Amino acid sequence: VRLNVGGTYFVTTRQTLGREPKSFLCRLCCQEDPELDSDKDETGAYLIDRDPTYFGPILNYLRHGKLIITKELAEEGVLEEAEFYNIASLVRLVKERIRDNENRTSQGPVKHVYRVLQCQEEELTQMVSTMSDGWKFEQLISIGSSYNYGNEDQAEFLCVVSRELNNSTNGIVIEPSEKAKVRNRVTRI
Repeated sequence: VRLNVGGTYFVTTRQTLGREPKSFLCRLCCQEDPELDSDKDETGAYLIDRDPTYFGPILNYLRHGKLIITKELAEEGVLEEAEFYNIASLVRLVKERIRDNENRTSQGPVKHVYRVLQCQEEELTQMVSTMSDGWKFEQLISIGSSYNYGNEDQAEFLCVVSRELNNSTNGIVIEPSEKAKVRNRVTRI
């Protein structure tokens, strides 16, 4: 099926457009509803006078059931198009996403907890690669070498990691349950 949405062509299948049986697109292209007497352009594509920028997320949602909105697109614009095309499941999803974003911004600035982990050079790669979910690497600080092991100096590092604090709905800040992996070591003299 060829669609000319605001001068931009989209090609898809009837099966994709039929995923939402009550939608405008299904009625137009799959059921050929006589009440939706739509014009076709000179190539035979269905002519839809809407913004093609916001049609991409609509079509992709019908293709794979996931809502993907780039930073350049306003969620409100996608909501407007989802309502126009009468895609009820997408309307609910976008409204939920907008509500979640509003709740997140109304809670004020994001708070972080920071941890400082001490490790040797040979432990560094393993420590960074096995950080718990949600922890992000922030900074690596060399603190020199604190002791000799055999004939080699062992470099020591401080690794700074952070994690976003989760806010509960009643405003009490809850620290994450997972802790960064901290190695307790005895300093050798």
